Amino acid sequence: MAVPVPVGISTASVWPLRAGAAFEMAADLGYDGVEVMVWADPVSQDVSALRRWSRRTGVPVLSIHSPSLLITQRVWSPDPEVRLRMSVDAALELGARTVVVHPPFRWQRRYGDAFGDLVDELEEESGIEIAVENMFKVRPPGGSRTSRVSAFRPSIDPTDVGFRHYTLDLSHTAAAGMDALALAERMGSGLAHVHLADGTGLPKDEHLVPGRGIEPCAELLEKLVNSDFSGQVVLEINTRRSPSPARRSKDLAESLLFARFHLGQ
Repeated sequence: MAVPVPVGISTASVWPLRAGAAFEMAADLGYDGVEVMVWADPVSQDVSALRRWSRRTGVPVLSIHSPSLLITQRVWSPDPEVRLRMSVDAALELGARTVVVHPPFRWQRRYGDAFGDLVDELEEESGIEIAVENMFKVRPPGGSRTSRVSAFRPSIDPTDVGFRHYTLDLSHTAAAGMDALALAERMGSGLAHVHLADGTGLPKDEHLVPGRGIEPCAELLEKLVNSDFSGQVVLEINTRRSPSPARRSKDLAESLLFARFHLGQ
């Protein structure tokens, strides 16, 4: 019998609450684990604090999301290579199997030139899967409502370069106008991690509860079941504007039910 695909929750899904709240909600709702988004939240940057939360709740850390966002360019270090190395170290210390990382920004020339070799080196040394995530284009400062450019090098699609492991983010495919199922095909056996969320096709990162947008969330999960997928599915939804704790919990419970149902669990 195939081992069930672990379904986790990203700490970003409870923002503006701190990471500890994600561990508590994962335990209450029955998630299999947590992905730690390393960002402004001090708890997310503190490996010892994360270990205490994991032990207190009995919820494991499945993955670490390296601080790759524009707003996290000085978290841990201003050097993106150091941030990625520290993410791998955190994954090792916390027993996580995966580090999620964005492609380099276009202006990170030295990091971008070395990125592929760095990822290979860290994977070989650590045994951690470094899963490079698909992104989307953004409107440039002063640009028209319809103008979009890629801030990433060489593109928003990591399969253009080729890596051993990938993260497929369905909110990002919606914002990019990309075919998520076709991208999954291109990722092939390298697809190691899924950020499950939805989008309406607007050119912005919506991170809706799966099933509330236009992305083939159900079809993708069913495709994973019928393949040899041995990775993880992590709910990365936006509850920032939830009017109450009960609504946040409801959205997270609905997301978990959606994932488990379409994974045949």
